Amino acid sequence: MTVALMWEARAAEGRGAELLEWARAQSLPSVPLRREVFAAPQDRVLVITWWDAAYDADLPELPEPDGELVTRAVHRWRFESLGVEPPA
Repeated sequence: MTVALMWEARAAEGRGAELLEWARAQSLPSVPLRREVFAAPQDRVLVITWWDAAYDADLPELPEPDGELVTRAVHRWRFESLGVEPPA
């Protein structure tokens, strides 16, 4: 089974580039199948990691950044992949 872990944070005003750099620099104790980093308006950063694991497996996640770097606690979600659909 493939599990995707999503980590999303919103940077303090004017610190979006710093949060993005911080997120990219975070290493995990094991290597996921895939890791993608996204940016969005309002200085938001999203990191998605894919793992070959059970939905409830104990998987490494990115930590919380320093409280002064973000405006709120990190949001985290876990999803089970239901497959890849070809384009229509």
